Amino acid sequence: MNTTKISITAFSSISPLGNNPEEVWKKYLNDQHCFSQQFLDHQETSVAALEDDSKRIIDEIRESDPKYKFLDDSVLFALAASRMAIKEAGWNSDHVFGINIGSSRGATDLFEKHFKEYTETGKAQTLASPTTTLGNISSWIAHDLQSTGPEISHSITCSTALHAILNGVAWLKSGMADKFLVGGSEAPLTDFTIAQMRALKIYSRIDQTKESWPNLAFDFEKTQNTMILGEAAGVCCLEAGDVPNAIAYITGVGYATEILEHNISISAEADCFQKSMKMALQETDLKEIDVIVMHAPGTIKGDLTELRAIEKVFGENVPLLTTNKWKIGHTFGASGILSLELALLMIQHNKFINVPFSKSQNQAKTIKKILINAVGFGGNAVSILIEKA
Repeated sequence: MNTTKISITAFSSISPLGNNPEEVWKKYLNDQHCFSQQFLDHQETSVAALEDDSKRIIDEIRESDPKYKFLDDSVLFALAASRMAIKEAGWNSDHVFGINIGSSRGATDLFEKHFKEYTETGKAQTLASPTTTLGNISSWIAHDLQSTGPEISHSITCSTALHAILNGVAWLKSGMADKFLVGGSEAPLTDFTIAQMRALKIYSRIDQTKESWPNLAFDFEKTQNTMILGEAAGVCCLEAGDVPNAIAYITGVGYATEILEHNISISAEADCFQKSMKMALQETDLKEIDVIVMHAPGTIKGDLTELRAIEKVFGENVPLLTTNKWKIGHTFGASGILSLELALLMIQHNKFINVPFSKSQNQAKTIKKILINAVGFGGNAVSILIEKA
């Protein structure tokens, strides 16, 4: 097996938590969720939206270039995060680096607007197709950063961002690249996207004006599905080898897919998660894993089956468990990279972040190794193991 070390040299995000690591960490240290209400799908709906300062950043990018005025928010979110990440990593247009930024649903808002206009007028806008294609995100980032390396886009539902990391690791270990920008972006707060989630009976019906926690991700005894959507983008810079400015190393990757029973099925003990975690862990002593950042979307089955898979794999050595979806909702294709961000912040600050409405778990040792999970519709799971540099 190729033993090339993979270093994470920078990470950046724009999300309901903010747009810089200090702000994001400060938000994680409080027990408040980031949900607000918007009128979507014909009713008041709980969502996790960008804050005003982050919206201002997106507006400035949109106005900075005439071509950017026609782009979807999912592209602009990714542009904002990517600019910040390469600045932190010290990359510039003279460096050759690959780009792989994915999205679960892509240009949802723009697609809905273009289709609405077509149904009303019988005509499609000239830029309707090029601004809604799946490859839209990575290609615009390559343009914006003036990069000359390979650029790849993909959609593998909710595990999209961690699949981007898998791909980046593969390129670096193959020797075909020595730097890769990877991540995910999602702008799903639209009428039709919300309607689709409601049609699946998984969107939260909890009234956040009356209850403290509208998303009960990590509550394994809940009696209703409580998923809420959020918008965000996150990226990280990967480099081959042990580099001086490494924040953490990727020391294991795992992936697996289940045989489908139906379109959104997952087995009772999440066989795909068991396989992906075992692959990522390889020969690692289970007692060395300090934390698992769970996918835990806030649905009854999604949360519980992942917990069962962890218990199967770890037995008596289950580490500290957490998730961030009770706070920022499910950001689809960006969710895995935001889970990685939480993991990196916990390693940097040596502090475990509990879920406030669950039984408190006590950190008894230095946080050095964290496993991050993600899974998408149809049981395609990814697990990434990171270790403190």
